[in-house]
Amino acid sequence: MSTAPQLILSRSDLAALMTTRDYLAAAEDAFRALGEGRASTAAPLHVETAHGVFHAKGGAYSNQRSYVALKLNGNFPGNPERNGLPTIQGAILLCAADNGALLCILDSAELTLRRTAAASALAARHLAPANARTLLLCGCGAQARAHIEALAGLFKLDAVLCWDQYAAKAEALAGQIRTELALHALSVADFAAAAQSAEIIVTSTTASAPFLGPEHVRPGAFIAAVGADNPHKSELAPALIARAALVCDSISQCESMGDLRHAIAAGAISRDHARAELNEIVTGARPGRMLSEEIIVFDSTGLAVQDAAAASVAFERAVNTGRGLHCVLHE
Repeated sequence: MSTAPQLILSRSDLAALMTTRDYLAAAEDAFRALGEGRASTAAPLHVETAHGVFHAKGGAYSNQRSYVALKLNGNFPGNPERNGLPTIQGAILLCAADNGALLCILDSAELTLRRTAAASALAARHLAPANARTLLLCGCGAQARAHIEALAGLFKLDAVLCWDQYAAKAEALAGQIRTELALHALSVADFAAAAQSAEIIVTSTTASAPFLGPEHVRPGAFIAAVGADNPHKSELAPALIARAALVCDSISQCESMGDLRHAIAAGAISRDHARAELNEIVTGARPGRMLSEEIIVFDSTGLAVQDAAAASVAFERAVNTGRGLHCVLHE
C-alpha cells in the first residue's frame, strides 16, 4: 500500500513562501485558536548535551484543516564561534490530524526565527505604546534582525539601538538595518542610557543571569523577553518582573522555563502575578495595557501552536505553487 508523497521545505523555500506579514497573521490566528479552543500545545521536552540542548515541542491547530506539528530543535549557542554552524538547527513534522499522515518536513531554523519575532510583534501591537519611536535590541544575532523586520511594519521608528556584549555584532547589525531597511540605527555602548530611552525593548540573548532591571526601564515601556527558552537562561531581573504587568505566551510554560520561573524562585512574585496569556489578550478575554505609565513584559518561551500555524500556511502555499521537494518516505 503506497501513500502520497511527502513534501520537504528547506530554509530557502520558506523564505520564498512566507513574508513577515504572513508570519504575523499566522501568529495572530495561532493565539486566537488557543483562546477559541481550536488549538492545543503539549509540555516541551528538553534533552541536554555537553554543548547545548534539544527542545521537542508538539501541538495541534485547526483552521480550515486540522494539523499536528512536532518540532525538534537543537539550540547550541556556541556553534557560530566553535564550528561555524547555526545556533538553531532542526526540523518540523507537519501531519494531518484526521488520519495521521505525514504531510511535510520543514526546516525549523527559519520558521522558529520568524514565528518568534511575529509573536513579539503581535504582543507589541496590543501592549506597547502606540506612538513608540525608539527600539532597543539587546543581543544582535539573527533573532534581533527578525524582530526589527517584524516591528518596523507596526511602528514608526525614529531610532533602533543595537546592544550586544560583542560590540562588533552590534555595529554590524546597525549597519545592516541602515542599509537594508533604511532606518536610523546605532550601536550603543551605554546600555543603561539606551534602555532608559526606549519605549520597546527586545531581549534575545543567551544570558544565564539577568541584565535588565527596573532601574533601566522607563515608565510605559514594553519588553519582549524571548531569550529565556530553557530553565537555565534568564534576562530580566526578578524585581523588574515584580514591578511590571506580566503577559505570558503560556503561564505554565513560562513558569517552567521563562523569566517568570526565576522571579518565582527568587520569591519576588507568585504565579498569580501574571496578568494574562497572549491568547486572552488577542481574543479580548483579558485586558492588555491598562495605564499609559505601566511597564509591560511579554515573557515569550515559544509555543508549538505557533509552529503548527506557520507550518500549515507554508505547506498549503507550497502545494498551491509547486514549491519544495517531493519524496516518498515509506511505501
